[in-house]
Amino acid sequence: MPRLAQTENLTDIQREILSTVRDFVDKEILPVATELEHRDEYPSQIVEGLKELGVFGLMIPEEYGGLGESLLTYALTVEEIARGWMSVSGIINTHFIVAYMLKQHGTQEQKDYFLPKMAAGEIRGAFSMSEPALGSDVSAISSKGVRDGDDYVLNGQKMWLTNGGSSTLVAVLCRTDEGHPEGTAPHKSMTTFLVEKEAGFGEVRPGLTIPGKIDKMGYKGVDTTELIMDGLRIPADRVLGGETGRGFYHMMDGVEVGRVNVAARGCGVAQRAFELGVSYAQQRHTFGKPIAQHQAIQFKLAEMATKVEAAHAMMVNAARKKDSGQRNDLEAGMAKYLASEYCKEVVEDAFRIHGGYGFSKEYEIERLYREAPMLLIGEGTAEIQKMIIGRRLLEEYRIQG
Repeated sequence: MPRLAQTENLTDIQREILSTVRDFVDKEILPVATELEHRDEYPSQIVEGLKELGVFGLMIPEEYGGLGESLLTYALTVEEIARGWMSVSGIINTHFIVAYMLKQHGTQEQKDYFLPKMAAGEIRGAFSMSEPALGSDVSAISSKGVRDGDDYVLNGQKMWLTNGGSSTLVAVLCRTDEGHPEGTAPHKSMTTFLVEKEAGFGEVRPGLTIPGKIDKMGYKGVDTTELIMDGLRIPADRVLGGETGRGFYHMMDGVEVGRVNVAARGCGVAQRAFELGVSYAQQRHTFGKPIAQHQAIQFKLAEMATKVEAAHAMMVNAARKKDSGQRNDLEAGMAKYLASEYCKEVVEDAFRIHGGYGFSKEYEIERLYREAPMLLIGEGTAEIQKMIIGRRLLEEYRIQG
């Protein structure tokens, strides 16, 4: 079947990886995704299959047992997985962000200890930045870490952890005032802690509780949770990078590549919505002919396909720029903003093409219709992306003199 959103100038290895993942999606994810999603069931068998394919170590360097691939390869892999079921790509994403933060900012001891186990999928990552009263204002974080001998004692409540229950390593952002005098800018007094825990719910280690799954409109299967710290003791050698006050920068670096991931997820969901819409339009007959032959439907399909192509091109551009070593916050923000908005619109158009059947849980488009809204807020809302884009544009086009 011909496909939209082809990517030029890929290596043979990249094409082989993507072909293998696409085959896995078609055979192992698409046939069961809707059923598992309706039951809100964690896709354990799918995750085991992805571990065997090496997806959990896709961007982890070969010296730590990973595949050492680029952000572009990872993003295109996520696009394929999200086409099958977006929740599975969410399980991969938070793990990937923590592994990326460790690779970029961890001490050598932290890399040696965590990355090989993460590459094998034995340790699975989650990251925790948001709080119940926080929203987009990261500077308002109230969770706190206080030095006590060789440890830090952490207290506070975090929110919206993807993989909160199933993960065994959480990168947690807290405020640390030690060494940062009063009046220090909030973002300069934050620290990322590497918190190891048992998988599951309840008290998963002394001082750390994962209350249970948050019931969501969509994005089911993957566990989204709170995290409560009450006198949680963390050894000082589990401060990411071994230095306090750098946590905000660590998290923003992770979120930046995470935005490319969210853009890729939007591309994958939009591709699947287009596939469902164009297929249904050729099967459904009204007024004596397939609805695909009605001009109104052809216009919808044309708009949908154009949006899929445009979002994919921007996502690929953002990933390639990051891989080149250049700053890509502008491109990542644009890609995330455009891909998530276009995804919502393409899914809605496919929903409209299905007519009344789109409202039935028997049809896959119903699931996509509930999943797409999460992309509008994940890794920063559309409004946050526009703020980032606007500020960067003013930097680039600043009037001299």
